[in-house]
Amino acid sequence: MTIQLCVLLWARPGRADAMAAYEDTVLALLGEHDGRLLQRARTSPGAPDGVPDETQLIEFAGQAGYDGFLADPRRAALSSERDAAIARTELYPVTLDHA
Repeated sequence: MTIQLCVLLWARPGRADAMAAYEDTVLALLGEHDGRLLQRARTSPGAPDGVPDETQLIEFAGQAGYDGFLADPRRAALSSERDAAIARTELYPVTLDHA
């Protein structure tokens, strides 16, 4: 069963570039876990306070791929970089219409 997720990310103050660099690295691992990045959007300058700095739509072919991505040791090895750059993450399942 396909897993589709919306990921909302908030950078720590002054760390938006570091967050983007971390995400570049970990998102590159998706394909090895039957996952793919469907959409990635960064919030435009001047957006209201409190909105996420980045929004991602991600899809996995199944639970095993998602679990493998979460457990990937390369991703885990970057946890200190993640913690230094990302203040908050919200993730929830979605159903995407493929027009």
